[in-house]
Formats: sequence, structure tokens, C-alpha cells
Amino acid sequence: MQIYKELNTPETKEFEKLLNSQLSKSQIEEGKIIEGKINKITEKFVFLFIPGLKSEPVLDINELKSMGLSEKIKVGETIPVLLEKIEDKNGEVVVSASKAQKIKGWDKLVEAYEKNEPVMGKITSKCKGGCIVEHIDTGSLMFLPGSQISDKPLKDISHLMNEPQKFALIKLDKVRGNACVSRREIISSFKKEDKAKIIEKYKVGDIIKNAEVKGYSSFGCFFNVNNELDVLVHLQEISYSRINHPDEVFEIGQKHDLKVISVDKEKLQVGCSIKQLSPDPFEHISNYELNKIYKVKVMKIMDFGAFCELEPGLTSLLHSSEISWNKKNVSPKKMLKVGDEIDCVITEIDKEKRRIAISHRLTQDNPYETFEKKYPVGSTVTGTIISKNEYSLFVNIEDTPVDAFLHCNDLTYLNNSEEELTKYKKSDTIKVKVLEIKSSEQKIRVGLRQLSPDPLDFFKDKKVNQTITVKIVSTDNKGLVVRPENCEMDFVIKKSQIAINSADARPTRFTGGEKVDVAISELDLEKRKVGLSMRLLEEIEKKEALEKYGSEDSGKNLPFSNLSEELKNKDKK
Repeated sequence: MQIYKELNTPETKEFEKLLNSQLSKSQIEEGKIIEGKINKITEKFVFLFIPGLKSEPVLDINELKSMGLSEKIKVGETIPVLLEKIEDKNGEVVVSASKAQKIKGWDKLVEAYEKNEPVMGKITSKCKGGCIVEHIDTGSLMFLPGSQISDKPLKDISHLMNEPQKFALIKLDKVRGNACVSRREIISSFKKEDKAKIIEKYKVGDIIKNAEVKGYSSFGCFFNVNNELDVLVHLQEISYSRINHPDEVFEIGQKHDLKVISVDKEKLQVGCSIKQLSPDPFEHISNYELNKIYKVKVMKIMDFGAFCELEPGLTSLLHSSEISWNKKNVSPKKMLKVGDEIDCVITEIDKEKRRIAISHRLTQDNPYETFEKKYPVGSTVTGTIISKNEYSLFVNIEDTPVDAFLHCNDLTYLNNSEEELTKYKKSDTIKVKVLEIKSSEQKIRVGLRQLSPDPLDFFKDKKVNQTITVKIVSTDNKGLVVRPENCEMDFVIKKSQIAINSADARPTRFTGGEKVDVAISELDLEKRKVGLSMRLLEEIEKKEALEKYGSEDSGKNLPFSNLSEELKNKDKK
């Protein structure tokens, strides 16, 4: 071998050029993908020849087979590998074919993502939140969210498994090496092209026959046209009458004719109207009069009432409270059926709000007015208890459809009203007196105690400060329970009203059964308030004695008038 001592000679420069050209062909760096030629094959390993390396890299034959490279496992074939380490601790070269494939595949995905091009893949398995898609060209795995599988919900996707198909790359994380794809975008793009062609067929003013109700929201109703296009009818375009929600008028699956009122080729939307198919009925609303009976047709039944039609396009709400006189909480579904023709009275016409109010019960006699004529206030009637609550009874008056209200305070004069209420049960028959009738409010109030004498009539000819005789019924720490002579009602005299002197104001002074005189301290028959007091009687008698016999100081000048005071002073000394 010739050694060049002088580096500036032409021969030296030519050798240097040749050496550089050979080294540039096989630049060996860790982390780069290089081509390796299969030099030798055994049962478990494949040996590669890579120019510039000291030893032959080894690949696991099963790794190559799992990558789908079984056909390339032949001597002389080239396989791209990732050079992980030129020399490890054992002095061997470490390479990986799978990592090289993944890196190459990732480069292809990045290129497709930047160019906004679809990639070919197949769904291989399901996972939480979606599916795993394998890139057909490189074997790279990508995530397909469940919401991006199709443009409509799919219960079963078995027909899509392992089928080669196009996917759109919607997200690429270069740092983590994650890819997210969408099948839905591919489907929508095809549909968008088809939808544009379909929309070109429609023009403003066209009539669409038999469009089917597909769904509704708070702002309108969606119709399916010939299974090729979905159109929206806005809430204001459904009817000339006021509508709060489309479900008041439509049901899923119903068919209606539509009129095209707008076509947006950019947004690919067609707007339609139902009310414009007919003239505005409010233009001749003057043909209808208030408080007059008209035939209406029940179109739709809701929990709160029924929508009825006076004429095509002119609908009105018959509220549940206007269906019957007798039943308070009427169920329209039990009283009416769709298609029924009933008589109604127009109670209100509001042209500004485009609203008509109707009533069915006004076409019938008011049973409360009939009752008032037959049983005026003060009449005695027989009724059956139909319901009961904590403080009252509801009584159905015999031979009438009306129910009357009986408060527990109107059950008895004597006993506790709530205790008296417990004695009555549903289906009991009782006689009551009519106390109040409000026909306009459909209210009747009756009473039971009013059929017996009122114990307070005893005080009709009495007045405040008048003295009466009472019998002590019972005593307790709070006072006395007394009953006036010739009266059936008991009254309470509080402890403070027994005597002027606090020492004498002891209820224990009395055992019960004694007769004592008391004064009337309060008397209000309208409010049914009566107050009795022994102390007041004592004060009245004392006042009368002073007026009759002189002042309290009289008698002080008599002999021994101050004897008690002198004796007390003597005891102190």
C-alpha cells in the first residue's frame, strides 16, 4: 500500500476525493433508518448486511412475520431498519424493523394530514370511546372516536370491521405520536356533494307533497322529503295561530304538504312553510262573534287542554278548565277524542296576539246557578261525603252534580273541631245547611252545626259588665272552666281573672261544682268571642261600694282606726 507523504500532490487529492465519495454512500448514525440486505436466514433470526458496520445486525424472524413481511424473508432482499445503537455493551449492533415501519408510516400520516388527504385503513378492534384503525400501507394504529364512525347512530358495526375504507385525519399529535381519524367526515363529504345536486331541484314557491315529520325542537319542526332531504319549518311558519311548541300540532310520522319559501345553496338549506299554503284566516275573523256558539273540531289533545279548529288553519286552545263545570282537574284525554266535533262559545278574540279563547262548558247550564235557584242560602240539604282532608269535608249534594265545602269549624259549636272531624268518614250521609253560594267561582259552602241551636244565643240579650251565674266545671293551674246557667257551652276564666288579690287568685280554692257570679268582660257575637271575669265583678262591686259609702279613706278618724299600725311599731321596738 502506497503512503502519501506529501498531501498537496495530485495523487493525494484524488485519493481523498475517492475516500469521501465512498463514505458518503453509507453514512452511519444512530436514530436513522437505513437499508439492510438479508445475508443469512436461520429458524429464528435473519442476519443483515449493512455497509460500514463492524458486525451483522440480527432481526427476530417472528417480528418480520407479524409485520406482514413474510414474503421478503429471502436472501438478497432489502429491509428498512432503525439503527438504535451502533454498539451496545456486548459490542453488538441493535436495529428494529417494526420501529422503522412505524416511523415511515408516521411520516406518511403527517404528509397526508398536511395535504388534507384521506388515508386507507381498516377497523381492527373496539376500545373505550371508539375503535382502533390500522393504516393499511404502514400498519400504524389510529384512534376512531365513536362519534366519528357514522353520521347517524349505529347499534352494530360488525359490517365495518376489517373492511378497507377511507378515513379523514382530524387530529395529529406529533409529540406523542397519536393520530385521530374520522369516517363520518368522508361520508358527509360525499353526502354534501349529493345534497347540493338535490337542492338545485327546489325553487322558492314550489309545493312539496307528503313530507314526513322527522323531529321537532323549540324553534321548529323537521320534515323528511322523499328520503333525500331534511327541511325545517320554523315555529312561526307552522300556523297562523299562536303555537308554543311543534308537539302541540304534530306527531312523529305525520305527513304534511309544504311550501318552499327559501333556498340557501351555500348552507345547503331549504326553508319551508305550512301556513302559507292557505290564506290568513284572521283576515276574516270579523265573521265570528263573541259569546256565540260554533262547531269546532278537536285536532290534538294535550294534558292542559285540546287544540280545536274553527276552520282550516284557524285553531284555538280549549283549556281543561273550560271543558266541564263540575270537574276541577279535568283530564282532556278522558273527555275528548281527536276528530270529535263539539259546541264551543268564543270568549275572547285578540287580533294583535292572534289568539282566540273558547269554552265548551259555557254551552251548558251552570249547575251552580241551577243549585242556587233550587237551594238558596239557608236551605237544608242532604249530601254524601266524597273526600276528606286535614281540615274539611267535601260533600256531594243529593240529586245534583255539585260538590260543597264543609270546614271543620262548621261541624260543631261545643267540641274541638279537629277532633269532631275524625268522627266522619267517606260515604257518610249527612244533613247540612247552605251557608254561601258563589256561582261565578263555582263554590258552595255548607255547615252542620248551623242546624242546631247556637249556644251563644244565650248572650244575645247580655252586655259587657253584666253579671251572670256560672258553674265551675273543672280547674287546673291555668284557670277555671265554667258553664253559664241555661247554656251548653264552656268558657275559660284565666288565673289572672279570678281575683284582684294575687293570693286569692288560686284555682285550687275551688274543687268544682260551685256556683259563682262573674262579669262579662268581652262580648263580640260576630267574631264569636266571649270573655268572663271574677276579678272584673270584684272591681265593679268595689267601685259601687265606694260610690255608695264614700272613699277608701273614710273611717280613719274612728277610734282604733290605726290600732294595727301602732301594734306593728311596738313589735319592732
